[in-house]
Amino acid sequence: MNDKNGSIEIIVGPMFAGKSEEILRRIRRLKYAKKKYLVFKPKIDNRYEENKIVSHIKNEADAISIKQANEILKFLNDDIDAVIIDEVQFFDENIIEICENLANDGKRVIVSGLDMDFRGEAFKITSILLCKAEVITKLTAICLKCGNPATRSQRIINGQIAKYSDPIICVGASEKYEPRCRKCHIIIR
Repeated sequence: MNDKNGSIEIIVGPMFAGKSEEILRRIRRLKYAKKKYLVFKPKIDNRYEENKIVSHIKNEADAISIKQANEILKFLNDDIDAVIIDEVQFFDENIIEICENLANDGKRVIVSGLDMDFRGEAFKITSILLCKAEVITKLTAICLKCGNPATRSQRIINGQIAKYSDPIICVGASEKYEPRCRKCHIIIR
């Protein structure tokens, strides 16, 4: 029987809020505490490097790039203290049960991701994990229009605001997205 008290921690917010920086900060603390951990990221996130979590300001940590949530299981062993998962919204729904099982097994599970899509609607996986998490960190960015706290990600393609009917998943950085507050976020139907 495992006597460690596992948990789920989730870091959410819009693009450019510092989610990856916060994950990297937590990884540094795990290293300092001499804890064993594994870091995962979705293969679809090809913005910087395939086998690293890289923040927009280019800080980084090694990561295992996977296509499906179940791939996490083949890397685990009993002496892993923590499992870190970046860009959780890109994974299939199995990620929810995997996070729950890892926490139930005494692991510290740290996930980060967007809480809303470019339309301002909840990502299902992230919203479910928010309900199941013991620790929630909601970060904001700075609205590029007015300078107020930004909670949304505005998708912009070729200088034009994306339409509501555009595909939900479109991986990108500052060339496709900018942080916006509620008032400045625009939805074109």
